[in-house]
Amino acid sequence: MSAHDKPDIRRHMERLTAEGVDVVRVTYPDLIGTDRARDVLVDHLPAACEHGLAFCRAVYHTTPQGDVVPVAGGLDAGLPDVTVRPDLSTLTALPWEPGVATCLGEVTDPATGAPAPESPRDLLRTVLAHCAEQGLRPIVGPELEYFLLEQTAAGWRRHPGTTGAVYTAGLRADPSNHLLRTLRHLRDLGIGVITGNHEFDGGQYEINLTHSDALDAADRSFRFKAAVKELARRDGLLATFMAKPFGDAGGSGFHLHLSCDDAEGRNAFDDPAGAHGLSAVARHAIAGIVAHAPALAALLNPTVNSYKRFGPDTLAPWLIDWGLDNRSAMVRIPPERGAGARLELRLGDASANPYLAIAATLAAALLGIRAGEEPPPPLEGYGYDTARSALLPTDLSAALDALEADTDLADLLGKDFTTSYLTYKRNEVERFQRHVTDWEFTEYAYHL
Repeated sequence: MSAHDKPDIRRHMERLTAEGVDVVRVTYPDLIGTDRARDVLVDHLPAACEHGLAFCRAVYHTTPQGDVVPVAGGLDAGLPDVTVRPDLSTLTALPWEPGVATCLGEVTDPATGAPAPESPRDLLRTVLAHCAEQGLRPIVGPELEYFLLEQTAAGWRRHPGTTGAVYTAGLRADPSNHLLRTLRHLRDLGIGVITGNHEFDGGQYEINLTHSDALDAADRSFRFKAAVKELARRDGLLATFMAKPFGDAGGSGFHLHLSCDDAEGRNAFDDPAGAHGLSAVARHAIAGIVAHAPALAALLNPTVNSYKRFGPDTLAPWLIDWGLDNRSAMVRIPPERGAGARLELRLGDASANPYLAIAATLAAALLGIRAGEEPPPPLEGYGYDTARSALLPTDLSAALDALEADTDLADLLGKDFTTSYLTYKRNEVERFQRHVTDWEFTEYAYHL
């Protein structure tokens, strides 16, 4: 039976045609979490499902400036293909683009049919399989911040530049109603958006997504970031999830709320008789995240710019610690218990690839659970005291070294993936180190 004759594909085509949709945008995440895509006319959807869409594998190794990094399996192999097939279970109409629907793509090696080695979505699936072996089903709630910018003759500036408008909504902090339009479009996209508000700095917004199974949460976070950037462009603006786009403002975080259900569907992190109302599983998970935090930074803080978000008095982590309802800690334990028992990892910034951030966090937690480790005593009071806790990596190079040295975490994530990621990101560090910045020119040119 050809793909054209398969009932599920024919059913999707009939529904799309009835809804006036004639194009399906098939998207998947690259190594840094940017959406790669191809538009497929509905009449050709069966062929795309049966034979797949060919993409050059080196798209995973391509920098934001368009250079191809010499990662094994790319340039050295003659720039071979990967195959991307539409995942029709994720098919949904784009509310802001009439006639267009979108779905995620499954990325495989055409020679073997196995997942592509750099596929972030499949990396997360691999980690989730290890969690299932432990009898755990991770639940994740993502929180993401971003800046909205407008272009002027002098360059990009925050839109609006209003200060002191943290936790506000309405025209005072959002004079163009960007947030309202975005929330409504994202609601209609069906990705589980629940709330939104203006954040701490001018032009900074936060939109929260509901919690769900980890893979679904990563899928929704990926689609969320792509949608926000697309909607901003429709308004002639730029939405950026860069960690710290301005030196005189704070950064944008990507906080992950994590719990696990056990085999009976109960929250495995809750235990009224346990210390702080937390189960041994929860404590071991905290210990694992704390123990592997330096390596986690390489994946949750993945750019040269990421480390400019860190520092004392930033409400971004600076030290490796955890605390009870303490926002100055790297791992915060919110006050809810029972079904709401969870941890909040505040380490990540908004530039992180959702699949890699969630996969790495789960891997670290799982290593702690397997080892039965106990965390250090929780932070009390305001953090940022280096006498009490170890410092997180202070730059991307140090974080990459920590990832390479953390063989337990690297093995769980997969050696092939880790090697590719380290090669790609070390190229970023090398290019930055060779680049002459505006700061250097201003600092030295006139006086030296």
